[in-house]
Amino acid sequence: MKYQLLVPTSKHLTGLMTWFADKDSLSKWAGPHFRYPFNEQTFIEDLNLQKLSSYILIDDFEQLVGFGQYYQRLNKCHLARIAISPEHRGKGIAKILLKQLIQKAKNDLSLDVVSLFVLADNVQAVKAYQSYGFSVTEYPDIIELPNCLYMTLNN
Repeated sequence: MKYQLLVPTSKHLTGLMTWFADKDSLSKWAGPHFRYPFNEQTFIEDLNLQKLSSYILIDDFEQLVGFGQYYQRLNKCHLARIAISPEHRGKGIAKILLKQLIQKAKNDLSLDVVSLFVLADNVQAVKAYQSYGFSVTEYPDIIELPNCLYMTLNN
């Protein structure tokens, strides 16, 4: 199966909203400042689509399988809000999304090092990032979110 990285439409974002059924799952993915409960308007506002490069991953059937964002942070390509649809988790889709999103970020930002934040208790995500080659790195500042790891990838 082939997967394609695209700029999301409002239809895709409406589908993305269904992946987060409770405050805990939303906070784990989007951080503590994302409003819950959300509606379509607040969800889109809180994604900061005008400030962050945002992409969806679709399969051959045009089914939404992944989402991710990136921006420059501390002179690195910083990934944010990486998510795989609940029915596609554990099938290697994260690796495909990471590969395509990282390549896009590196091309757009002309930076080689990639970084991200992930909660330590999000074991599945931590394992996915480690298997891709990310490693836990000391963050040069205070991380305001407890239990948060800073991971980097040098290519």
